[in-house]
Amino acid sequence: MHVIDCLQYCNWSEKIFQQMREGGVDAVHVTIAYHENFREMVANVEQWNRWFERYPELIFQGRTGDDVRRARREGRTAIFFGFQNPSPIEDDIGLVEICHTLGARFMQLTYNNQSLLATGCYEEEDTGLTRMGRTVVAEMNRVGLVVDMSHSAERSTLEAIEFSTRPIAITHANPAFWHPARRNKSDEVLRALAESGGMLGFSLYPHHLKDKSDCTLDGFCEMIARTAEMMGPERIGIGTDLCQDQPDSIVEWMRVGRWTKEVDYGEGSAANAGFPPMPEWFTDNRHFGNVADGLAAQGFAAAEIEGIMGENWLAFFDAGFGVANG
Repeated sequence: MHVIDCLQYCNWSEKIFQQMREGGVDAVHVTIAYHENFREMVANVEQWNRWFERYPELIFQGRTGDDVRRARREGRTAIFFGFQNPSPIEDDIGLVEICHTLGARFMQLTYNNQSLLATGCYEEEDTGLTRMGRTVVAEMNRVGLVVDMSHSAERSTLEAIEFSTRPIAITHANPAFWHPARRNKSDEVLRALAESGGMLGFSLYPHHLKDKSDCTLDGFCEMIARTAEMMGPERIGIGTDLCQDQPDSIVEWMRVGRWTKEVDYGEGSAANAGFPPMPEWFTDNRHFGNVADGLAAQGFAAAEIEGIMGENWLAFFDAGFGVANG
């Protein structure tokens, strides 16, 4: 069984890379841009290159699904780059291919706000994909850069699903029927995502969980079981949104960036200004086995558990990362 986490934004260190290996994590999609412009994103790639050079026995850069298989064979973790905002492409569609060449494999069309491409989930009015959004999605489809709508609003997400010629991903969010956070997704979105061949990654970020930090393993896996009934077990995976060891000041960068002078507290109050504690049964990369055990307790078959823990994402990687017709 391959284990894949399709979203983390940790304060990276040798300790965390070691924990990935202790947890048997074969691949992680890591955020290398929130609000960075192109050159600032490149600086983050440079930092990852230094980590790859320093810890080659633990991590290496992943670019294809076969790199996940290689990671399993070699006892390492493949690191896949992604953006939580389209800011690295600035206003230049030509940078889509350049970003893919540098190793980016996922790009959200929005973070929480309106972007040049689509509408984020915190805006009052959702105008859907913009003119540039449609052309950028087509270019992302061409080069093999996956459209990610984790932080996007309803209409924009549905239009991305419809317009994209390749299946899209929602790498880190949960169903709104289970917990009505702004970023969790409606039944309509989940059904459209599944029907189009897309993937949902379940988030363990406490603001997206029922009972937040007190969410139980049984409750989390019950949510997965109910979603599997709606979407099919082959269309779901894990995207923990793990932000391990990050200082609370990082939340301000995530939510504010450079777009406001005020502090944006995200899910609705100043109490949410920092990172909440993770559920006690999942605090770092060593605890993926708990999720697999919880799925078994819900009655999932062994093959379904293997799919949710990583095989479904691996099939999606195989189909989504290559250049179209090339």
